[in-house]
Order: sequence, then structure tokens, then C-alpha cells
Amino acid sequence: MIEPTLKYLTEPLLTFGNGQTAIDPRDGLMLFGPFDYKKIKGAKNVGIIGPSHLRTKMIDYLKRIHSPIVNADISIARPNFPGLDSTFGISINFDNIIQLNVNQNDINTYLKYTDSHQRVHNWVNLYVQPLIKYTENEEMPVDVWFIIIPEDIYKFGRPNSRIAKSEDSVNIGLKKEERRSTQLDMFFQAEKDALREAYEFEVNFHNQLKAKILSSKIVTQIIRESKIAYENLLTEKQIGEERKFDTAKAWNISNTLYYKLGGLPWKLGEIRDGVCYLGLVYKKTESDTKNKNACCAAQMFLDSGDGMVFRGNVGPWWNPTTGEFHLSCQDAFEIVSQSLGAYYNRFACYPNEIFIHAKTYFDDTEWSGFEEAVMGKSRIVGVRIRENSAFKLYRQYQYCVPRGMMLQYDDRRAFLWTKGFIPRFKTQIGLETPNPIDVAITRGEANIEVVCKDILSLTKLNYNACIYGDGVPVTLKFADSIGEILTAGKDIKTGILPFKHYI
Repeated sequence: MIEPTLKYLTEPLLTFGNGQTAIDPRDGLMLFGPFDYKKIKGAKNVGIIGPSHLRTKMIDYLKRIHSPIVNADISIARPNFPGLDSTFGISINFDNIIQLNVNQNDINTYLKYTDSHQRVHNWVNLYVQPLIKYTENEEMPVDVWFIIIPEDIYKFGRPNSRIAKSEDSVNIGLKKEERRSTQLDMFFQAEKDALREAYEFEVNFHNQLKAKILSSKIVTQIIRESKIAYENLLTEKQIGEERKFDTAKAWNISNTLYYKLGGLPWKLGEIRDGVCYLGLVYKKTESDTKNKNACCAAQMFLDSGDGMVFRGNVGPWWNPTTGEFHLSCQDAFEIVSQSLGAYYNRFACYPNEIFIHAKTYFDDTEWSGFEEAVMGKSRIVGVRIRENSAFKLYRQYQYCVPRGMMLQYDDRRAFLWTKGFIPRFKTQIGLETPNPIDVAITRGEANIEVVCKDILSLTKLNYNACIYGDGVPVTLKFADSIGEILTAGKDIKTGILPFKHYI
């Protein structure tokens, strides 16, 4: 035991073009360009799928972000966007945008469906079927598809969303006892089989669409109408508030586009060579609390920032008594072996260290599998990371404790503030006093301060946005959403895929 010690970890550096560094991704991109600006540059071919009027709005928006976007309120925390070409060195080839139509009347028809499974399943297929058909024909390669959806799909394409019953309601679907029935029906068998398919998928438009195209390796970015063309959807007061975020949205959409095109906007600046990080992903396959079956996957992130996802098996990994997930020895061995193999294929060597991040402790059985997988290859460390709201830390100043504060209370445990006052902005992000995350080295040997520095760095690797930093490391940031995509349907087929397919 040691006396509790309060330390400040300096904000991690990021590396951009020509090896230049900065702490804010937007500063680095404006001043130096993306890390691999020589790899991804010039005009790019994109596709847009959606109703005609939304495709037009999407094209208008893409043209808009080629020029500077100035913030209505001058704020260092929300800097102006210089433009897609100026910042990232890429542009949209507007002469070759591939457009696929989704009939708005079809969307409106399914909007009347009271059965949420049938409604979402049909909506998703309106987009997925043309995408897969186009990809299989390969008329012209499309690097990234923009999936533009109306607000109705966003609003009523999520779990627990309900359509108010009216005279126009369509009651098409199957009762619970019919959904899994294997009994043959003399009449309407084909129709019932078609309806039954919808219940094999989660009621979530985003997750279901991503799951259905994983095997086709189609890279997509889902865009809501209200995010790019809100003027006709909001009140005058709401429009004024939304305009404050125009620059942030331009940064986020442009950065995500660059990443999904195969580029690396930035990488960690203070790299420890030969280190990789695994975030374990679990998702129960059924909502039944007594059912122990769950899907396991791992997100691997390299010291460069590159990421990929490895799917494990479905098994009885859920313990309803403890509320924790734990793998068998064999499955633990296999999922780490997959990760090591991918690392070796890329670098012709194994990593020096593997840090496994999870929200729970590792039991003896699964850890023995991990150790067997790395034997003679790498050193392995298990780290449990979870959000903590048990206490808050205050100081006698106008603002809360700074991001990067670390309260070490053991050789292997510490609290880390990944949110808080940011000196760069001279303010804090958010109005609430931030909670720390609880970091514990549960297996293996490592320096707790080094572990916390790594975690703080990993909060800056969310390429699905262009922000100063997240509250949790990227190894856990998307854990739930990845698990939901992998379990969004029955028998989702996928191999090892880059992280960009899931976000």
C-alpha cells in the first residue's frame, strides 16, 4: 500500500503530417495535415443512397464542406473548419458520385407498420439490397457510401420505438408463439417464412444495416437529415442553437470520411514501440436474464492507432449471478491467438506487450488461455476499466479538476480523470463536475502510471469524430456498439475486418 498520491498527467501528443505534433486534432490537421497525407489525397469516389430529395441535400452539404465553415460564436473549443481539401488534401469527385434511390413512398409505407421488427427490417432492406447488388456488379468502385436517412427512420428505427396507432396503421407480423414455430402451415407458408426473418434481427436500423453488409465489406457512413439540412425541420430558435455546431459537424464528418477512405488522420505521439491494446467486447444474444449465451469479440488497436475487430465464438460466457462475462480457456486462447496472428502478418514479429482492457476482472480459467496464447511471444497485462461515480474531487477554483488528474491509491490501482478542465480551452467541457474512471491492473505486471498514460492517450483515438478527447479509451468506447452489430442478427458472417466497418 502507498499513501494516496495526486498526480497530473500531461495531455498526450498526437502526430500529424511530416512528424509534427499537437495536442488538439483540429490544430494538428489545420497546421500540418493528416499523418499519412501522401497516401490518401486527390479526388475520391463516393456513393449516396437514399430518397431523391435527401441525396440532393447530401450533395449540397458535401459541396459546402469543401469551403471554409465559420462558427457563429467565436470559441477556441469550436474552431472554424478550413475545408475538406485544405485540411485533408482530398475532395469529392462530384462528376462520378454514384447515386442509388430509396423510394420515399416505400419508407412512408413501412412507417405505418406497428410491428417494430417488420418496420425496421423492411427499412434496412430498402438500403441494403441495392448496396449489395451494386457491389456485386462492381460497375465502378465506391470507396465510401453515405447512407442518408430521414428523421422518421432515426426516430422509429430504434429499440422501444413505437408507432402511434391510427386508421392508417398496418398490423403485419407474427405473434411470439408463431415466430419460432417449426410447424408447417398449409397456407401462406412462404409469406410466414418471409415475416419470420424479421425477428432474427435486432430492432435497430444502424446496427442491423451494419450487420447485414459486414460480409460484403461495404464501408458506410450513416447521416441523419437533421444533421446536414436542419433548416426545414426545426424552429427558428432551434436553428440558432444548431448552427453553433456546424463547424463541429464538418470536422467530424470530414475526419470520419478520411479515415473510412483508408487514411490515418493522426497517430499517438508518445509511442511505446511494440505495444498493442485489446478491448474485449461481450454482448448477450438474448434478453432473457437466465440465458448465459453471449458473443465475444476483441478490438485490437496498434500503437499507430489502426484498429481491427476479431470475432470469437458464442458460448455460455454470461454469469447471471455475478453479472460478469468470462471466456472458456480455449476461447480465450483463440481470440488472443487471432490478434497475435494479425499483428505478425503486419509486422513480421509479435508485440512486446499486449494490454487487455475490460470492464470486469479476468478469472483464472480465461487468463490461463490468454497466457497460453502469448507464451514465448509477448508479455500480457490485464487491466479493468470502469466508470466510477462513488466520489468527486473538487478544488478551490472556478473550474473543476483538470483532465489528466490521477489519484493513485495503490501500486496497481488509480482513479483517472479523462474529463475536466482543459487549459487549452481555458474552460471545462460540460457543466457537471466530472467523475473519474477506475483503473486497476488485475493480471500481470505493469506500472500504474504508465497504464493510465496509455489510457489517456487512447481517449484521443476516436476517428469517428474530431474532438479533443473522449471520456473512455477507444478500446472500450465502441465495445457495446460492436457487440450489438455482431449480435444484431442470427448467424452474422464476418472475418477479421478493420474497425471502420463498425462505426
